[in-house]
Amino acid sequence: MALKSEKLLNEMAPLLQTNGADLVKRIAAVYHFEILPAPGAEPVVYTIDLKNGNGSVTKGRVGSADATFTMADDDLIAVAAGKLNPQVAFMQGKMKIKGNMAKASKFTPDILPKSPKL
Repeated sequence: MALKSEKLLNEMAPLLQTNGADLVKRIAAVYHFEILPAPGAEPVVYTIDLKNGNGSVTKGRVGSADATFTMADDDLIAVAAGKLNPQVAFMQGKMKIKGNMAKASKFTPDILPKSPKL
């Protein structure tokens, strides 16, 4: 089953080529996103590196993360689209966070690409 959020994350790579250096200076963290395609399914992991170079997005777990987000595919799309507030998602248990909470709080939905095609 293909993830809806895979397209979203793939669209991040070209944005990092142009705006990545500023994000790296501001955020300085590496994140793992464990995206659940369905309840109880094995997560698909993406690494978003906003600590090195211009930043990068890689499918798979690369190195160690400052913070790890675990959430359903649909919930990640809703957060990116502004339909689900990240704090509400966390409080409702739709998003779990492990690791450095200060670094986790620096990853805000405005970092994700805005794509009307999702």
